[in-house]
This record gives sequence, structure tokens and C-alpha cells, in this order.
Amino acid sequence: MENKDSQHKREDEERDTAAEKETQFVYEDDNKEGQPAEEAKEEQQDNAVEEEEQERKQALTSETPAQAAGGRSGGKAWIAVSAILAIVLVIVLIKPPFGGGSEAVATVNGVKITKDKLYDSLVEQGGASTLDNMITQELIDQAAEDAKVTVTEADIDKEIETLKKSFGSEDEFNQTLSQYGMTEESLRQDAGVQVKIRKILEPQVKVTDEDIKAYYDENKASMSTPEQIRASHILVATKEEAEAILKDLQGGADFATLAKEKSTDPGSKDKGGDLDFFGKGTMDPAFEEAAFALKKGELSGIVQTSYGYHIIKKTDEKAAVTPTLEEKKEDIKTQLITQKVSELSSTWMADLKAKAKITNKLDPAAAEESASPDASAEASPDASPAAGNATK
Repeated sequence: MENKDSQHKREDEERDTAAEKETQFVYEDDNKEGQPAEEAKEEQQDNAVEEEEQERKQALTSETPAQAAGGRSGGKAWIAVSAILAIVLVIVLIKPPFGGGSEAVATVNGVKITKDKLYDSLVEQGGASTLDNMITQELIDQAAEDAKVTVTEADIDKEIETLKKSFGSEDEFNQTLSQYGMTEESLRQDAGVQVKIRKILEPQVKVTDEDIKAYYDENKASMSTPEQIRASHILVATKEEAEAILKDLQGGADFATLAKEKSTDPGSKDKGGDLDFFGKGTMDPAFEEAAFALKKGELSGIVQTSYGYHIIKKTDEKAAVTPTLEEKKEDIKTQLITQKVSELSSTWMADLKAKAKITNKLDPAAAEESASPDASAEASPDASPAAGNATK
């Protein structure tokens, strides 16, 4: 028996598989416009790079690091930003600050691919966004130093846990890390940026008891836990099989044992048919109606759904719970502070960049702007206490 979330996940996986097959087909044959397979592959790779570039740019502009921990898409954006920083390490490794780069890093039929060529290619593909990210991080580091903000391991632990909660599950969090070629350990190295921004801006945020109560009143329903039950089931293909199993159960046979032997549901049979707790609106309507109508420990009759024929046993139940304001007060306060820090962080970051003296040789327009008399005046040490060391 699949719940709706499982169905959606399976459908997504099937679409991904279909997409992969379609991509492989394009690689093997000419595409519909007569484009050679190799060119089609390169074009798809370029498009993928461009899409990642857009996501990373958005993560640095429309959504700041402080905002990134606030939602699932934001969490993914933060991970994308962290992933691009790994390019810096590669560039540093292959291109020392001094010395030649004529050494071959690969050969193709005797033709050398040198360190210089690899370095130039990396800079062309991701150098500008990587450098911009480094500039942003340096500004944040300098602002944190001016504000005497420090980051501890406990701060980072808390930040990672907050980020994990923004995803639907631990598996989804790990899959996103894998997608960007990262591990939790490498992500921890960048979590300090999140913490620094929060610690710098939190003193500017004020949340009152009235704010907390207003939020509670508006969101009480979403904070409540609806009625839930726990059930096990045995799923078979025919009514005759179900009738035979029901007869065995009514004669005293063990439900879990028969589920392992007879059930065709791969997701629950090895657990003795256990489906864990679920609320209304998550299962097939006919299954759900029958399960919720049972008393604890009671067996259903034969229930038909689009999956086949079920025998259900209700094993536990939880009444609906609505938390009190006092119980949710600290959680709400934390959430409101995070939201307000997110609102402040966009303008704060833009202001920090505008008032800093920045030279960027990979961005000629920025370099010209920094060299102009007006820009120099704006970037004077007295212009922004927050920028502080940015003028060093």
C-alpha cells in the first residue's frame, strides 16, 4: 500500500528515468533538427551549466544566506552556493599564484592539455561567479570581525539541524547534497556564513509578545497535529486469496507472519504489514475509511482498492492535538526572528557591497565603477562602519 507521498515520489522517479532514456537516445542518434549527437550532448551540458549558474546567482541576490535556511528551496539554494565554492579549491590546486603552468595534466593522442589551459577554462566557466561569491564572503567576514561576532561548533550544529528541517526528510537532504557533489562535512565549512549573518543582524530585530500571539492565532491550525492512526495490512491480488487469509486470521493466525508470507506490498510486507501512523487524506479513500472506522486491535473485512484486496488491522491511535501558545512561544519567536533577519539581510548585503572598495578583474564594469571618483567617495573608510575592514 503506497500513500500519496510515496506515489508522487515513485512518479517523479519514473519521469526522471524516462528523461534519462530520452537523453541517451539523443546522444546516440541525430536530434530532431538534424543536429549531430555530440553537439546535442554539448548543448545539453551547456544548458545544465547555465541553469546551475542562474540558480547560484539567484541564491546570492534574491535570497541571501540568512534566507536560505528558511525553506526547502532556499536550503537547496544555499547548498548550490556552497558547491560552487569547491571550484576555488580546484583552481588553487592547479594554478599556484606564482610559477608556470605548462605542465600537462592530460594528453590526447600525444597532445598536451596543460595546467594553464585547464585553469583558463575553469575561470571562463565559473570564475566570475566564484570570485563574486568569495567577495561576498570576505565582506561578511569583515563585518563579523567589526561586530565582534564569533562562530562556535555548537552554532554550526544548530545551523545544520535547522537546514535539515527545511527539507522533507533526511533522505531528501542527503540527495540534494549528493546532487551538488557535497557531503554534510563539506557543508559545515560554509555554515559559519549563515551564523555570522544571523548574529550580526539579530540585535537589530525586535519580536514582541504581541507579534508572537498574532502569529499563533493566524497559524494555530497548521501547528495542530490531526488525528492519526497506525495500521497494518495484507494486500493480495484476488478476493479469493483475501478470503482465505481472513479465515486464517479469524482462526488465530499471526497477522505479521501472514503479511510477510502473503502480502504483495513491497513497502510494508517485510515489516509485518505495518504502515506506521498516518492521518486522513494520505491513503486511498476506501482504505482510509475502513481503517479509521476500526477500533484498536480490530480486523477489517476485505477492502477493495485500485491496488487490490486488503485486510487491515488497526494497531494504535493518536488524538488530535492543538499546542498552547505557551508551548509554541519559543519556536514562534525563533521563526519570527529568522524571518526578520531574512528581510534585513538583502538590503544589508547590498549596502555592504555598495559602500565597500572592491576591485574585480573578472568584472571590468565593476572595476571601472570602483575606479570612478564617485565610487571612491562612496567607498571611503568613513562611509560605512559595517564595512570596516573592507577598505583594507
